[in-house]
Amino acid sequence: MTFRANFLLQCISSVSWTLMNLGFYIIIFQHTSTIGRDTGWGPHEFFIFLATTWIVNSLVQAFFMPNANEFSELIRTGNLDFALLKPIDTQFLISFTKVEWSSLANFGMGTGLLVYALWKLTTASENPLQIHTFVILLYLFYLGCGVAILYSVMISLSATSIWLGRNQTLYNFWFYITNFYRHPMEIYQRGFWGWGLWGAFTFVLPILVVVNIPARLLAEPLRPTQDPWLWGLALFTCFATLVSLSASRWVFTRALLSYRSASS
Repeated sequence: MTFRANFLLQCISSVSWTLMNLGFYIIIFQHTSTIGRDTGWGPHEFFIFLATTWIVNSLVQAFFMPNANEFSELIRTGNLDFALLKPIDTQFLISFTKVEWSSLANFGMGTGLLVYALWKLTTASENPLQIHTFVILLYLFYLGCGVAILYSVMISLSATSIWLGRNQTLYNFWFYITNFYRHPMEIYQRGFWGWGLWGAFTFVLPILVVVNIPARLLAEPLRPTQDPWLWGLALFTCFATLVSLSASRWVFTRALLSYRSASS
């Protein structure tokens, strides 16, 4: 925010991208009533999904992406020495050194779209959505789980800079990953390759649960009459979050053991 004109242009750029993204899906829903057959992702349900995607992305890009991207520079220039000498956890310091406030423009757009979609669903003339406080709390909890999983993937990728020297593919690989979780997981449940991708990005690298679980909880709250796999997937998300954070911590500490000080 030091350079105000640049900050405003970044905010405008972010908002423009979300508007174009929203316009794209509005055009799609002019040709179909749902995303996928028998998935339940109608226009307003999917807008909850889209808003959740924007919120998660904005939080990750604001608080973690600039720091993860700069980690390789700290290693290359030897400035990581100063972080290691400070009386604070190194991973915490590396993760929260800077905040990219302009990325939170998408957070505002996502929140606005979320409120609009919920208003349309709760005031529908047929089968209006019933939202309770517990559901909102669950949504916020799983939103935090999604951010934690993405952070784990990001800090693990960033830590590889210690072994590789300069990891310039972070943004490229991150873009490939985010392409998968921007869509409802039901669209992958078709054919050999679809089921393979669904399994890999749900249980091996659990990025499909990042947006799908909180969005589904809010758009269609879990009920005892629903399929058991939805309940199981919600519980698995909690487990996946703990495993992802633990694995990323292990990768980060193992990478630090291989770091050669600039003064050595």
